[in-house]
Amino acid sequence: MEELGFCGIDCTVCPAYQATIRNDAAMREKTAAEWTKMFGNDFEMEDIVCYGCQEREKPVFGYCDKCRVRLCALERGVLTCAECSDYVCEKLAEFYEQVPQEKARMDKRHEVFLRSQRPG
Repeated sequence: MEELGFCGIDCTVCPAYQATIRNDAAMREKTAAEWTKMFGNDFEMEDIVCYGCQEREKPVFGYCDKCRVRLCALERGVLTCAECSDYVCEKLAEFYEQVPQEKARMDKRHEVFLRSQRPG
């Protein structure tokens, strides 16, 4: 099952998403420790809860509430950024500098979207 963030991140491979879906406390603890070292922020096990950034009813990871890409996509009402008329915008370009593999996935989705918009 494909579960994409607005930016193209594959949620199904994210440890926060996996720990949440599986209700796996050990995975939450491990992810909190790894992310504390990796990102230089203090993460607690309770912070590692996320049902994917497209979720509107259930909890999402804390950063999702501040993510400029997510906030923009919600405001514009697009399924993913690939369906946006401003693809690739400045916010997304900055993000893709860090994770270029996600851009490749979204470029493909954007091409499919453009073809679907052509008449005939």
